[in-house]
Amino acid sequence: MQLILLQNVTNLGKLGDKVTVKPGYGRNFLVPQGKAVPATAANLADFEARRAEFEAKAKAQLEGAESRQAALEGTEVTISANSSTEGKLYGSITPRDIAEALTKHGNQVDKSEVVLGEGPLRRVGEYEIVVRLHADIEATVKVIVVPEAA
Repeated sequence: MQLILLQNVTNLGKLGDKVTVKPGYGRNFLVPQGKAVPATAANLADFEARRAEFEAKAKAQLEGAESRQAALEGTEVTISANSSTEGKLYGSITPRDIAEALTKHGNQVDKSEVVLGEGPLRRVGEYEIVVRLHADIEATVKVIVVPEAA
């Protein structure tokens, strides 16, 4: 499936690139999210006519992500969770929990922006978590998981 990207997409391409993706990825994710349009002659002409508008929008998103990165960098949040005496959690800390804790701390973060490379957190301790704010911008926050007071 041939698509024209309307914004930067991580591991795929930049604004205006013509890319080939699997049909399901394009039809179910890229097109509905407004990240791409089918690469037809009409869409290509429309994109070229509106390229400046798309580039201005992309620049505004990048600047917004940079300001959010400055606010998030070095942030530290503490999450209390029910755990055993050995420090193993009875549940787990997911991206949703981390996003809610950061939002309560004063930084608006969506759960889809939180990257947990090794899966949910299942033990008490300190973790360095990556928050991907934009295709090119990431911030690192410290998450401290502590046992819940009985």
